[in-house]
Amino acid sequence: MPRHQAAAKTRGKKAVKKPALKLPASISPLDRRREWRFRLPLQAVILGRLPRGDKFQEEATIENISSTGAYFCLDSGVAVGSKLNVMIELPSKLGGRKKMRLLLGGITIRLEEVSAKSKRQGVAMRFKKDYKVIPQ
Repeated sequence: MPRHQAAAKTRGKKAVKKPALKLPASISPLDRRREWRFRLPLQAVILGRLPRGDKFQEEATIENISSTGAYFCLDSGVAVGSKLNVMIELPSKLGGRKKMRLLLGGITIRLEEVSAKSKRQGVAMRFKKDYKVIPQ
């Protein structure tokens, strides 16, 4: 069909808009993360060194986690670039009735302001590629 005839057929018709992609409320369209983050409260122990070199160990709840990192809050005053280890207890079903821990290492990549309410600092951590599963 010639171009002018096709144009004549569409004149007077309303353009059909495709429906916009609906994102879940928890996902911002500006979120540029490479991996999905899961809001999964996991009890963990965070181990590392403070900027002065002192070792610390602190219990924390992981607020969200992905295959490349995690976010949690600490009382300890870590700095961006601090090397941390995160130990997460795994459900006994995964270890054949044995208690197991997942050990993930990485570095802090972002720090949030200390919350006036909880006095804890938000810490974003990027994992290294290796990990260990440790029997208890």
